Amino acid sequence: MKSAPAAPALSSARILQPRKVRSRPWLVAAAVLLILPHIPGLNADFGRSLLSQMGIAAVFALSFNLLLGQTGLLSFGHAVYFGLGGYAAIHLMRAINQGLPIPIALVPLAGAAAGLFFGALFGSVTTKRAGSIFALITLGIGELVYAATFMLPSYFGGEEGITASRTRGPALSGLDLGPQLQVYYLIALWAMIAAALMHAFMRTPVGRMCNAVRDNPERAEFVGYNPQRVRFVAFAAAGLFAGLAGGLHAINYEIVAADSVSALRSGTVLLMTYIGGVGHFIGPVIGAAVLTWLQASLSGYTSAWLFYLGVFFMAIIVFAPSGLAGLILMHRPIVRTRAFWRVLRAYIIALAPALVMTIGAVLLVEMSYRLSTQPELGTRLRLFGVTVDAATPWPWIAAVVMVAAGFIVFRATWPIVASAWQQATAPTAP
Repeated sequence: MKSAPAAPALSSARILQPRKVRSRPWLVAAAVLLILPHIPGLNADFGRSLLSQMGIAAVFALSFNLLLGQTGLLSFGHAVYFGLGGYAAIHLMRAINQGLPIPIALVPLAGAAAGLFFGALFGSVTTKRAGSIFALITLGIGELVYAATFMLPSYFGGEEGITASRTRGPALSGLDLGPQLQVYYLIALWAMIAAALMHAFMRTPVGRMCNAVRDNPERAEFVGYNPQRVRFVAFAAAGLFAGLAGGLHAINYEIVAADSVSALRSGTVLLMTYIGGVGHFIGPVIGAAVLTWLQASLSGYTSAWLFYLGVFFMAIIVFAPSGLAGLILMHRPIVRTRAFWRVLRAYIIALAPALVMTIGAVLLVEMSYRLSTQPELGTRLRLFGVTVDAATPWPWIAAVVMVAAGFIVFRATWPIVASAWQQATAPTAP
């Protein structure tokens, strides 16, 4: 009789254990966000600004993934809700600058409200159809809103946009958002809240039905659910979080202009999501970080950075359709086994010729780009610590030889990598 009360305690322990496991990644993420702006190389204003941009891009990409990854809706106008949320936030900031007693830290809520409103408004039209028709309608709405930014300059500010100050408002707990570090932590806080809410949304019955509508809308309708209504809810939720990202953008840059609703920004968030991995929750976050870093860093080294970005995107789509997150998760089952080291050795063997091939290709691109688009800079350029003259044939010959030889040897290493993977994934692999 005395042992009977122990059963509920054991049952409670079993219930609490998964909760601890589920909360562990969030605690790790919070710790990483706290430490990141103090790491050497990121502890200056440029590094913290870059981290802030990554946080904004991550929220934006996660909101897009609610549509594409979870509901199967490809939108070409998702920047509409980001930009309109940013405009709502910047106007609220202007009101705060004129004396409205609201902390600047709460401004992203105005962006979220605007994103939700316009998401529901436009979603009531766009979600009536799916597939390519939906994509084309969103493209039309995106162009409509972009044109409206120039037709209504009193609200959108025309080409110059709308500006406001994040420091001219009531200080919250002594924070005036002047230093970039304070702005970073505010963005990180909102990014964590948004990510947690989107993750929770995906685990609700509505979120599960989004997956059902994505996979088989006819079957979802057969069991009693309206696919259009499910798509509408997902669209409105995605608009809400995109507007929140727009509000964070307004705080970070203190300006919102027409480019925030442009097709270019819609295309950028699509690239982020595909590069990171559609369908994986962590995928858009990885894609946002990678693409933001490429935009901010690679553009400082070469004028042809968009070309490299395009090649990188095509390589991901062709060779890793599940994105960078899929590549990472693919290695998780073997990372703690001896087979992982065999795979790693195979990667190192393949890496050397791949680097030779890549260096040769970069040399060809940079010399071609210099001669065709920047002749005023001359024919001499410095790459990888070596000065080359694009007007002479020897750099071209060397580059072609490096590409050809590197590819031949790299192609010969593919069976080695494949064999290592077969041994690692075999049922009897140690």
